Amino acid sequence: MKLNSKKGQALYKKAKKIIPGGNMLLSKRPEIFLPNAWPPYFKKAKGCYVWDIDGNKYTDMNLMGVGTNILGYANSKIDNAVIKAIKNGSMSSLNAPEEVSLAENLIDIHPWAKMVKFARTGGEANAIAIRIARAASKKDKVAFCGYHGWHDWYLATNLEGNKNLNNHLLPSLQIKGVPKDLKNSIYPFRYNNFEELEKLVNQKKIGVICMEVVRNEEPRNNFLKKVRNLATKKGIVLIFDECTSAFRNNFGGIHKLYNVEPDIALFGKALGNGYPITAIIGTKEVMENAQDSFISSTFWTDRVGPAAALATLHEMKKIKSWNIITKNGKKLIQNWKQLSKKYNLNITIQGLPALCNFTFTSKNSKKYKTLITQEMLKKGILASTAVYSSISHSNSILKEYFYELEKTFKIIEKCENGENINKYLKYPESHSTFERLN
Repeated sequence: MKLNSKKGQALYKKAKKIIPGGNMLLSKRPEIFLPNAWPPYFKKAKGCYVWDIDGNKYTDMNLMGVGTNILGYANSKIDNAVIKAIKNGSMSSLNAPEEVSLAENLIDIHPWAKMVKFARTGGEANAIAIRIARAASKKDKVAFCGYHGWHDWYLATNLEGNKNLNNHLLPSLQIKGVPKDLKNSIYPFRYNNFEELEKLVNQKKIGVICMEVVRNEEPRNNFLKKVRNLATKKGIVLIFDECTSAFRNNFGGIHKLYNVEPDIALFGKALGNGYPITAIIGTKEVMENAQDSFISSTFWTDRVGPAAALATLHEMKKIKSWNIITKNGKKLIQNWKQLSKKYNLNITIQGLPALCNFTFTSKNSKKYKTLITQEMLKKGILASTAVYSSISHSNSILKEYFYELEKTFKIIEKCENGENINKYLKYPESHSTFERLN
């Protein structure tokens, strides 16, 4: 397959002139994958297939809507529920009853929680949770671990030093526009480093701990339980941000598998199978503080998000989707290990099976990543070094992916043994950081 996205590249070139950064989400920038060749725009998506605006069909062995489509693109059962909701009106001057049903569903899945608020994006959900938690703890300072969105409260940690987010998101994120008065209001700690968190709590008057339950590594030495006990002892509100992890290893928040209950938990991405909906659930004691702070937005009341989430929860529970995508992820991890061993390549594998990734331990790591994207794209496969699994990834699709991926591993072995990687690369190296495009 010849790489051909002329219409897409022309439209993206225009977009960079009139849209700052070219698009709305850093993770979907073509430069992150293959500059000047990655198809920027889609016309249609179904199952795990994507058609670009040039008419090319691809198998998505990449991020599946950046983790939003566990049940595959354009799942008919979810779409039909949304279509029905739209036909009845997605918005009116009254409230949609689906939001009450969705709240009840989430509380049934997580009995420790008694109240729920809804938003439409993960960044919004995090900002809402931080506002409620600060109101409940009556303290402003936050300790965090992991990625929690783009809002001022989070990026403010880079006011103290622009490397604070390096191990949590991307290196040297620019923070122009973040009020300098927020300096020293939020502090990072490393996952599984309880002593570091305990020191922050004792020295900085921390009122809120916001963290991902698990991302690239599992908790060790009762880490999560130690964090829970510390928060309880010090009167700190504990937030588990599960916008990415929820509904992938189990039905609900992954914290259930570790028997640790937060004060607030956040769900997003997979909750609506591609339709915008996020949830903030929590204990009554903490969540009631939302009534003492202005937290309100018009489009949090649309009917589409809750309708999609209700249908998604029903379908995930019915087919036990978490088992399917975890099984797929384990196959990916096993195959990556086999290929790296066969071709004498050192790789590091991280993440939950359902959203796993690998990196090459090499000075040419970024170039190898670029090569994989380039060569797989020629075969009609959207790929990089991470895969978010869906139920649409059948055994035959995985087999095709492994077959084509092995060819790139053969080339990479040659390069590790002295060949020049640059002679294989036909496009610029993929970006790995936040960069200006124009």
